[in-house]
Amino acid sequence: MTQKVPSYGGQAVIEGVMFGGSKVTVTAIRKKDQEIEYFEELRKERKWVNNLKKIPFLRGLVGLVEASANGAKHLNFASEQYSQEAGEESAGPSKLTLVLGVAVVGVLSFIFGKLMFTVLPAVITDAFFNQWVPRGFASNLLEGGIKTILLLGYIYAIAQAPLIKRLFQYHGAEHKVINAFEAGVELTVKNVQKFSTLHYRCGSSFLIFTVLVGVVVYSLFDYNTMWERVVQRIILLPLVIGLSYEVLQFTNKLRDIPVLRFLGYPGLWLQRVTTREPDDTQVEVAIASFNKMRERDDELKLQPTLNATG
Repeated sequence: MTQKVPSYGGQAVIEGVMFGGSKVTVTAIRKKDQEIEYFEELRKERKWVNNLKKIPFLRGLVGLVEASANGAKHLNFASEQYSQEAGEESAGPSKLTLVLGVAVVGVLSFIFGKLMFTVLPAVITDAFFNQWVPRGFASNLLEGGIKTILLLGYIYAIAQAPLIKRLFQYHGAEHKVINAFEAGVELTVKNVQKFSTLHYRCGSSFLIFTVLVGVVVYSLFDYNTMWERVVQRIILLPLVIGLSYEVLQFTNKLRDIPVLRFLGYPGLWLQRVTTREPDDTQVEVAIASFNKMRERDDELKLQPTLNATG
C-alpha cells in the first residue's frame, strides 16, 4: 500500500521561506554573509482547535487564524533580521512594506486586507452602477470583477518594490520545493529548479476563490440599501472563507485529472503574478528550511507531548 505524502505548507518571508510541519514551523533566511539562519517555533497542541479543524466549512477559518498567528511571528523574525543587517534605526516603515507583500502571498491577506477588499467593491458597485445593473447575480458578478481589479492593482503596486519582487521569488521557491517533494525526487537545487512555481494549494488561489465563491453566496441573499449590502458582506465573510477553503482542497484533489484540473486554473493565474522564478541561492534557502522542518518534526514526534493543553 502506497504511503500518503504529507501535505506541507509554507510562505515566503523577506530573504527566506517558512515551512510548517505537524509539530514545528521553521523559517530559513539568507543573511548578507551568505550564511543561512533559522527560526523555529513549536506548534501548541490544543485539542479543541484540532477538533474544530476536522469540521468541514469551519476548518478553513480555524486553520486561517492559526496560520496567520504563526506566520506573523516568522515574518517579524525575518523583517527584524533584515532591518538589523541594513543598519536601520527604526524598522517601522520597512516592516509595513513587508507585511503588505506577504499579505498577498499568503494567508495574512485575509486578516490584513480582506475587509477592505470585501467592503470597498460593494460600495463602488452600489454607489456607481446600481442604476444600470440590476441587483442580483449580475450586480454581484460586477462586484467580483471590481474586487479582482482592485486586488490585481494592489499586487502590481507593491510588486514595484525590489524587496517585494524578491519576496515573490522566494514564494516561487517555496512552491518548487513542495512540488519536488510531492513528486518524490531528491531535494537538490538542480532537481527543484525543474518544477513549477505554481501550486494548487497556494494562498493566492485561496484568495481568488473567495472572490468567485462570494459571487455565488451573495446572490442567495437580498438587501435593500447599500449599507445593508456592506453589512451583509461582512457577516457572510466567514461562510465565504469556509466554502473557499473546501473549494481549494477539492481542486487540489482533482489536479491530476486532465478533464477537471482546469477548475483550479483561476488560482494558478493569480499565482503568475504573485510568484517569480527564483535563483539557485533562493531555492537553496527554501530546501534548507524544508529539510530542517522535517528533521525537527521527526525528532519531536519521538518525544512525549509535553505542551498539550485544553
